Amino acid sequence: MKVVVLTGPESAGKSTLCSALAEHFNAPVVREYVREYIDQVGRDTNYADIEIIAREQLARERAARALKPPLLLLDTHLLSNMLWSQTLFARSPDWIEQSLLAQHYDAIFLLSPEGMPWQADGQRCQPELSQRQDFYAQLHSWLTQHQQPVVSISGSWQARLDMLVEHINGLS
Repeated sequence: MKVVVLTGPESAGKSTLCSALAEHFNAPVVREYVREYIDQVGRDTNYADIEIIAREQLARERAARALKPPLLLLDTHLLSNMLWSQTLFARSPDWIEQSLLAQHYDAIFLLSPEGMPWQADGQRCQPELSQRQDFYAQLHSWLTQHQQPVVSISGSWQARLDMLVEHINGLS
């Protein structure tokens, strides 16, 4: 089983690309739970919500792993939960990073905000490219510092999809 993650700042194409990859490879996707959670509670998140969101995200990832598909696509993972918590609340529950480091990922595709238009959806909060570039830099820094199998992805939507398919096909 190969497990790959698409991560990046808002409006970098994660969900759309995960859907396209799922169709191309006939693979399951674990979606970003925080979107569902915000829709359920009908408000912005607060620090107490981070624990709930991260635990459910991890539970869904583990449940999907237990099915052992040949390829599992993750629309996000605990790194986003941790960094968003730090961005919004200047802290994050300690267990998130420990749990994140305990998981094995075959590839983590870090999607650049460059060249992708920001799309307001009622949940996003970083309309400025510079904000999304800063979040991208935080993701990149953590991934490289922790020696994760990160691959940077940029370009047009089609170029991103082509690069992702190529990299996933190349996983051994």
